[in-house]
Amino acid sequence: MATSEKSPHNTSNRICQTNTKVPATIIENPVNHEPQLQENIPNNLTKRQCNASRRGSEIWNYFQHNGDKKNPRASCIFCEKSYAADTSRHGTTTLWNHLLNLCPNSPCVEDDPKQKKLLLEPQGGQVSAKLKAVTFSVDDSRKALAQMVMVDEMAFRVVEGEGFKNFVRVVQPMFNVPSRVTVSRDCMKLFEGEKLKLKKILKNQRVCLTTDTWTSIQNLNYMCLTAHWIDNDWKLHQRIINFCVVPDHKGDTIGQTIENCLIEWGIGSVFTLTVDNASSNNGAINYLKRKTKDWKGTVLDHKYLHLRCCAHIVNLIVKDGLDEHFESIQRIRKAVKFVKSSPKRFAVFKDCVEKEKIQSKSWLCLDVETRWNSTYLMLESAEKFEKAFDRLDDIDRDYESYFSGTAEEFKGKDDRNNNNTKGKGKVVSPPVEKDWVKARCFIKFLKLFYGVTMRLSGSSYVTSNCFFHELVSIHTCLDRITKGSDLELKSMAEGMKVKLEKYWENPCNLNILLYIAVVLDSRYKMKYVKYWLHEMYPDNMANDLIRKVENAMENLYKHYLANYGKVNSTDGDATQISVNGTDSSMDVDDEDYSTFVKSQFKRHLMKEDCVENKSEIAKYLAEACDNGDDKSFDILAWWKVNASRYPVLSLIAKDVLAMSVSTVPSESAFSTGGRILDPFRSSLSPKTVEALVCGQNWLRSSGIKYDLRTEMEDVEKYDVTAKELESLKKPTARTTITIKD
Repeated sequence: MATSEKSPHNTSNRICQTNTKVPATIIENPVNHEPQLQENIPNNLTKRQCNASRRGSEIWNYFQHNGDKKNPRASCIFCEKSYAADTSRHGTTTLWNHLLNLCPNSPCVEDDPKQKKLLLEPQGGQVSAKLKAVTFSVDDSRKALAQMVMVDEMAFRVVEGEGFKNFVRVVQPMFNVPSRVTVSRDCMKLFEGEKLKLKKILKNQRVCLTTDTWTSIQNLNYMCLTAHWIDNDWKLHQRIINFCVVPDHKGDTIGQTIENCLIEWGIGSVFTLTVDNASSNNGAINYLKRKTKDWKGTVLDHKYLHLRCCAHIVNLIVKDGLDEHFESIQRIRKAVKFVKSSPKRFAVFKDCVEKEKIQSKSWLCLDVETRWNSTYLMLESAEKFEKAFDRLDDIDRDYESYFSGTAEEFKGKDDRNNNNTKGKGKVVSPPVEKDWVKARCFIKFLKLFYGVTMRLSGSSYVTSNCFFHELVSIHTCLDRITKGSDLELKSMAEGMKVKLEKYWENPCNLNILLYIAVVLDSRYKMKYVKYWLHEMYPDNMANDLIRKVENAMENLYKHYLANYGKVNSTDGDATQISVNGTDSSMDVDDEDYSTFVKSQFKRHLMKEDCVENKSEIAKYLAEACDNGDDKSFDILAWWKVNASRYPVLSLIAKDVLAMSVSTVPSESAFSTGGRILDPFRSSLSPKTVEALVCGQNWLRSSGIKYDLRTEMEDVEKYDVTAKELESLKKPTARTTITIKD
């Protein structure tokens, strides 16, 4: 640490700046000669204090003379460092400088804020042996505080809590906790900074989009727009680029909002847009096709722009089947609701479980009737306790009356809760053995669709190449059930198959790129698609779909080759090859025709030998498929290694594999928005909400680990819990107080 001279006249101010209380008295320990601080010594002064009084300077409270009159020196009582102390030649400046800046044991030394300290760097929650040089920075601390508020979805007012202030005071006394207004400004500043970084990344980048809309607690319509792309290192990325208010859900309004967002971000190339099955989204797609088809990065005039959310279609297929056969499920649902309606009933049921010696780590859970996946989880947890429910029916008289509606406390309640049964019958008895048998059949049946939905809803891995496999699985399952002997399941499967054919077997409703994605998977290629199309559909329909897939691949290849394709010339330099036309730069009038003919034929041979038209596709499809059973296979890693072999085809793979086959990445943002816009923060402005939602997504994607699947499962659990509590609560008058954040 550098030494700087200080005047003794401002020592009192210097001591005050250290925030350290200077002791009134310092006495020496006679055993180990270490200084001890004592604030008050009654009625008697030490010899050192008397000397200090005679000399007129408080510095002599901290230094001791050696007693040599010819060569006097003063030694520090904290570190025993000595200095010349002749009163006629030396002042006290050097002594003060030592006490305030140099003495390692002095209570008055202030740490240099620029001086770095060595600390053990934490890794994954554990303290490692790796040292890291750190220093305190107010700016970095405020930035980290803003990141904490964003990532952990905390209210701005948390910084004004006494507990938080006390925690910061103990951890870092030098940090002055800002107000909630300042924190909100820091969050907006952080959002703008991260947005500039992301704009640079998305510049000249072709993206695949997903979008959805949501109505908040503020009664405002929010639209979320998420971009997906694969970078040059073959890493999949997903970022929310817009979370804004839209005046309505009309198609043109949504399309115009997306267009403005793309212009603001400087994105000039969109490959696909994934939306749900709402009719207004068709209008949004048509609007974007009209307005952006002339953009430089448009592929084939947006022929393959529209991509329907596959998870949403699975949801429609399953709900259509369950609506036809609801009675057994409704009985089990009411049985679970009865057990969870009061602590007393739950205690009785728990006693029944113990007497039946049922071993299960999971307990009953209620479902949200509009979400079939939660119904699957409810049935899966309830069927293990069939014997316990039977015993409950024998010992609890209220159990059966709960179903018949004769008990006064339940009268009229069930009718209100069952408005969605559409007059298909009323549940009048508890579940019997037949209901449990059906439930187990439903569980096996729904387990397939639950797994399909979870796999198609991923965002941290490629999902476009998964679609065809899931389509084959669903089609095979429904086909086997329709040929089975169970009439009830057969009827349900037939209704679901009609929905399946409506959305995924009609070429007008299906994006051909979903087939091309599995062709670009080196484990399957075109042979896999041809085999299963012929297995699932009649030959004429299968052949028609195969021709569509092959034509789409050829058209894509020609487009990418003409606009982005480069091949190696004879001298090793990258040269652009023209697909159509010939080189007319040679003036035939000035050249010998025989020379021109030979050179023209030479250029023709170069075009035939180069990677052109379908040659890359033919070369790729002719090679044997890779090991399809290898679970560790990474399709992006494969294309990263083989991109040099298929330079044009790899560009197609980069865009096709970046497609998201579901809108879950956008829907998850609404879960975040719902937690941010709780009843106590409903006065937040839309711009602030956008900054918090987008900022959280960007910060988590850039450094903080985040599992979307786990997050979505947690959201479903919270929704189930909230639904359960709402169904059990009696309506009471209450007043909602909105507090500004």
